[in-house]
Amino acid sequence: MNKPLLVIFAAICLDAVGIGLIFPILPRLLQDVMQTRDIAFDVGLMTALYAAMQFVFSPVLGALSDTIGRRPVLLISLAGAAINYVIMSFAPSLLLLLIGRAIAGLTSANMSVASAYITDISPADQRARRFGLSNAMFGAGFIIGPVLGGLLGDYWLRLPFIAAAALNACNLLLALLVLPESRIRVSRMPSRRKIDLAALNPLRPLKRIASMKGLLPIVSVYFVFSAAGESYGTCWALWSFDTFGWNGASIGLSLGAFGICQTVCQAFLPGPATRLLGERWSVITGIAAAVIALAVMAFANQGWMIFAIMPVFTLIGIGNPAFQALATRQVEPDRQGELQGVLASTVSLASIVAPLAFSSFYFVVRANWPGGIWLSVIALYAIAVPLVFLSTRTGETGEAATA
Repeated sequence: MNKPLLVIFAAICLDAVGIGLIFPILPRLLQDVMQTRDIAFDVGLMTALYAAMQFVFSPVLGALSDTIGRRPVLLISLAGAAINYVIMSFAPSLLLLLIGRAIAGLTSANMSVASAYITDISPADQRARRFGLSNAMFGAGFIIGPVLGGLLGDYWLRLPFIAAAALNACNLLLALLVLPESRIRVSRMPSRRKIDLAALNPLRPLKRIASMKGLLPIVSVYFVFSAAGESYGTCWALWSFDTFGWNGASIGLSLGAFGICQTVCQAFLPGPATRLLGERWSVITGIAAAVIALAVMAFANQGWMIFAIMPVFTLIGIGNPAFQALATRQVEPDRQGELQGVLASTVSLASIVAPLAFSSFYFVVRANWPGGIWLSVIALYAIAVPLVFLSTRTGETGEAATA
């Protein structure tokens, strides 16, 4: 594996570690700063602000990287992330915490640039495998981060933020020393770089959806996948406590086991799956595995059943990388950054809308049937299936026309 790819994977992993480090102690931090236990609204406000900043700036950074190159945008984002965590380490007020969280959302938008970088340096037949590895790196970081955050937070509440700042500073130094520009045309012709101000409009990539028939189903599927993924973070702990009476350790163990299985799946299976099944049927297979597992979870009455079905559940990890590879075929090479920005914005939009919808539905079914929440996720995946066939048919038609 080449050095630039290793640096990008390290950046993705450390981004996830930085996010996970602060997740376990954010409520305690707000209580400490505001001197009150009534901080539920403020946690929601910070979560929404983070997602909103991602939504706005993912297409901006993606389009900007198409113009001036991937490397400078990644370096600026990594520097901004380090600054954000320094602010969070010493913020004495809610206002400064909100400013830090806004910067965190902005700089986390560099995931779209990282995805575009992977597209730049990867042959088409290797993209699914490399997108799978990038998802695995994010998953690994998100497993490590909360554990470290909880341990460091018990020692000193602000220590996780200092650790996150140090990690991002190291990441920045590594990228500065090792990471080359992947946009060859841009790096060889610096005098011709011109920033298209219209391309920095965060809504411009979204407006292209209406004019690109092949892109609308792609974005719709991506939204469904992202929204379904939000259900687990929103409802898993509530459901497992209400259904099985699990304590915090059991809930954490189940989430850790899921994260490990997901990471292994995304690291090793997308490449072989796409070679054996093709990209379209890899996506469908991933959806089918998730539906089977969710049906078991909906009717499960003993905790061991969840651990037994987990390997099947995590097979959904073969679908998303394959679908990302399919999506890259819908646009020309010069617009890959813009495409990844649109997809990243779709994830952010889902992260704003889906938790509110799933939490509302959960409290409707909670008294009589907590597991009913997973049927709503199955319904989402059912919507995605015809859209997958529509988007791949459109892509095949387009490829045939191009040929």
